[in-house]
Amino acid sequence: MKKKLSIFIIMLFILFILIYPKDCVAAAANGLVLWYENILPALLPFTIFSNILIQSGYLDDIIRVLHPLLNRLFFQHSQAAYPIVSGFLFGFPIGSKTAADLLREGKLTVKEATILCAMCNNISPVFVSSYLLISSLGISDRTWETYAVLYLPPLVSGLYLLRRQKALPVKKNAASQSNLNFQIIDAGIMNGFETLLKLGGYIMLFSLMTQMCMRIAGSHELMLMCLTGMTEVTNGIHVIADSSYSMAVKYPMIIGITAFGGLSGFAQTASMVKGCRISMGFYLAFRIVMASVSALLAAFLLV
Repeated sequence: MKKKLSIFIIMLFILFILIYPKDCVAAAANGLVLWYENILPALLPFTIFSNILIQSGYLDDIIRVLHPLLNRLFFQHSQAAYPIVSGFLFGFPIGSKTAADLLREGKLTVKEATILCAMCNNISPVFVSSYLLISSLGISDRTWETYAVLYLPPLVSGLYLLRRQKALPVKKNAASQSNLNFQIIDAGIMNGFETLLKLGGYIMLFSLMTQMCMRIAGSHELMLMCLTGMTEVTNGIHVIADSSYSMAVKYPMIIGITAFGGLSGFAQTASMVKGCRISMGFYLAFRIVMASVSALLAAFLLV
């Protein structure tokens, strides 16, 4: 069944490209421009820095020094601090990548990494405040409330789930084995570019899929909003914000699709954690629940 569905989707893509070549070229160009102008400069420096920090061993030194404080904040899961902080500050897909990197290094258990991947993989605060609120909805007085409804549900839920898991012990008095050389720096740079190139490919593919959704929906506004929102966040926000519906409908709907991350986000996350035994089924279920909770909180916020 899965194989038949994959073949059907591929054939649908090919048919769409043959029938609407101009739409496909424009969609691919828009996706690549979005990646080049926004994603690449925003995420590449931190991705390289993150790779170097983990591979050099300096992250272990930082966690070892701050171990007592981090253990209190994160319920004995001090190694979870870096994915949580980086994921919530820098946004998707940094959370899932750092969790996967630490799992590969043996710093996290599979269950810890699975929870962190779902918990930390959020849209960045900068994107929310600038594009979502100001550029799309034209409101700037609900920034902190929006942060609360988007970030508190996954944070509280994730910490609760982490508390129920057994953490790997941190060697407090172990001698530091940190080391920084050009081999580590080169590997960090190459890994960073490889990660961002993958993201660029997925963004381009899902830009094509979004364009396909627009053709399928046609003039059915609600269908268009649902299809684009489920497919890709940026285009979904734009379509919903430009719709004729009231703010009481648009705001919760936009918050919901932002909390979910779209199918594009799901595919990119699966790419980041490939081969790590992180459960994407758990990730999908967690994001759907968080999207529902955030959308309900956003609706109550407008009452």
